[in-house]
Amino acid sequence: MVELVVLASGSRGNCTLVRAGRTAVLIDAGLSAKQIVERLAAVGQDPRGLAAILLTHEHIDHTRGVAVLARRFTVPVIANAATWQAAEVQLRDIPAGEFFVTGTRFTVGALEVTPFSIPHDAAEPVGFVIESEGMRVGYATDLGHVTRLVAARLAGCHALVFEANHDLEMLMSGPYPWATKQRVASRTGHLSNEHAAEFLPQVVGEETGHLVLAHLSETNNDPVLARATVETALAETGRTHVSLTTARQDRPAAAVRL
Repeated sequence: MVELVVLASGSRGNCTLVRAGRTAVLIDAGLSAKQIVERLAAVGQDPRGLAAILLTHEHIDHTRGVAVLARRFTVPVIANAATWQAAEVQLRDIPAGEFFVTGTRFTVGALEVTPFSIPHDAAEPVGFVIESEGMRVGYATDLGHVTRLVAARLAGCHALVFEANHDLEMLMSGPYPWATKQRVASRTGHLSNEHAAEFLPQVVGEETGHLVLAHLSETNNDPVLARATVETALAETGRTHVSLTTARQDRPAAAVRL
């Protein structure tokens, strides 16, 4: 069985657990180490059993707890070279680190991991496709638009974690400074509910049983609105078989089991 649990997702911290057999990895560790340990305990995962922390990019809401977790539990951290360099301050003095090459598959225990490029304002940001036991999990947040590569990599996944960061009207009328609004809405910023709804019917197939909307802004979005926007688009294209949930900032989302 492959299990996916989004432990936290949003502007204040992101962390996702993926496990298959005896292999468990984190995608990012953007909460404090204390919070991550507590949330791992809540879903029955001993942090000493983590095989790796995979980093998507260097922003603090994805790396905040990495160094402490890595030191305390001797967990290898795996990232591309550009992310390592950009996150040098957060990652220094960790006991074990490894590089991957974006676009090249690598193995962590029972998991086959393929990192792929995404458009975001970071050094070399990536999404992941993680495969095990014939199941494919796709993970893509923090992207300003959907490229052909992103679409190709996420097609055929049995479960997807995908960004629906903001409602554009809420963003534009909200409290953020204009420069921040421009950044969020840019092609290297974050996807809106509408962008997610436009894209997801293209990659959600008969094999896709689970979809988790992630990285929702607490200021510029609403989980009910995000879900309704995507759900309507899926229904209009006949994709009513998908179990659709929204990830939370304050607690782990329901586990997805494949």
